[in-house]
Amino acid sequence: MNTSIDYLGTKFPNPLVLCSGYLGVTASTWDNLARKGAGGITTKSIWLNEHQGHSNPVILANEDFIINAVGVPDAGIKKAVEEFEEYLKRKNGVPLIVNIIGGKMDDFVAIAEQVDKLKPQLIEVNMSCPNVEAEHGKPFATDCPGAAELTRRLKKVTKIPLIIKLSPNVEDIKAIAKAVVDAGADGICAINTYGPGMVIDIDSAQPILANKFGGVSGPGIKPLAVKAVYDIASVTDTPIIGMGGIKTGRDAIEMMMAGATLVGIGSALYYRGEDAFKIILDEMVEWCEKNKVKSFKEIIGKTHKVLKMEKL
Repeated sequence: MNTSIDYLGTKFPNPLVLCSGYLGVTASTWDNLARKGAGGITTKSIWLNEHQGHSNPVILANEDFIINAVGVPDAGIKKAVEEFEEYLKRKNGVPLIVNIIGGKMDDFVAIAEQVDKLKPQLIEVNMSCPNVEAEHGKPFATDCPGAAELTRRLKKVTKIPLIIKLSPNVEDIKAIAKAVVDAGADGICAINTYGPGMVIDIDSAQPILANKFGGVSGPGIKPLAVKAVYDIASVTDTPIIGMGGIKTGRDAIEMMMAGATLVGIGSALYYRGEDAFKIILDEMVEWCEKNKVKSFKEIIGKTHKVLKMEKL
């Protein structure tokens, strides 16, 4: 079976891409994951200047969910550029998606201008992180006008396709999706973590995370992520990277049927190890062959098509 898929004019060897923030720090790490089966690599969120993040402990994982308040630490764009250049030199056939973040619109624009010079295949805009609200106010992705304005400004400084990463922590994610698409977004990534959530150590009565609260990901949020992607795909044809709790090949196929073209893999690396990409892809291929599906393109948005046919 041919597992390759096209996303915004870039060919991915398979639809499984590394989510931002998971093992995505250095060129050697990205290259290792590419060789272990990742169809695409998304970098950790890159700030204009060094960003410290939060104090430890910053993460807790169990069989049901992962909660984190890492706070998006980063050494800044200058250090990141060195890693981007090194990865792009390797030419391993696995596309690079550079994820950018900022506290102000001007910061996002400045980073995009510098990333544009490197010519990665795609830029992902993290305007939805819930772990830095105390520093910078509500994420842009929770406000239609703000999300649209940031998208318009970024489109003026780069011709590289822009993927806007949306937050599930909104009243109507469809409205936000339409706003960024109308403003020029080339693609959408959904979803970022839910929350903030909280976990308490009952022996000490203290929050486990140093930040007290954090974003929730992992298997527990998968049904919510599938619904968000389904909702977005119901109002726009803009290609989606769907993510949130994907752990198995069946999960990935479910996400694609909801409307995703690519599927983000993050927490599965905790639950299934660094070989998660290959394991999940093998499970997807096995299901497709059993069900006489010749191409992943056949299952993208299939649930929408089935429900539409039932109405006729």
